[in-house]
Amino acid sequence: MPRTNWSKLSPLQLGRYAEYYAKMEFASYGFEVYTSEVDDHGVDFIAKNPHNNQFYEVQVKSIRNTGYVFVQKDKIELQENWLLCLLRFVDGTLPEVCIIPATTWATAKEPFVSRDYDKEGQKSKPEWGINLSKKNLPKLEAYASDDFFSKWL
Repeated sequence: MPRTNWSKLSPLQLGRYAEYYAKMEFASYGFEVYTSEVDDHGVDFIAKNPHNNQFYEVQVKSIRNTGYVFVQKDKIELQENWLLCLLRFVDGTLPEVCIIPATTWATAKEPFVSRDYDKEGQKSKPEWGINLSKKNLPKLEAYASDDFFSKWL
């Protein structure tokens, strides 16, 4: 069993661990996982579904407990083959893994948000986000990785 004292890891260490864990999650369900050496297009890895040969572009995000995570809009397209793999780390437990299709943001209802800062006169780039408050956590249960993978079992 891995050590689960996530608060002792730096943000960089936690992010790297999340990427490896996400790749293993996909591989454990028989997906072929292809990694790139450079993450400059918002894609951390490509996963090929062995059941229908569909390829998915996967962006991994990690968070400790609750808070806000986001992906810049210029890094993704709202297409069925683009996935956000969100890992939530709580000390003492294994990570909670959610797999969220990018198309979820097309209707952007809490906890999913669309922020267009450039239209609001701010300097930040537009982003797709997730508000992970205690109130919103139950809304993420529909995106549990087991539910995503169970479609093909």
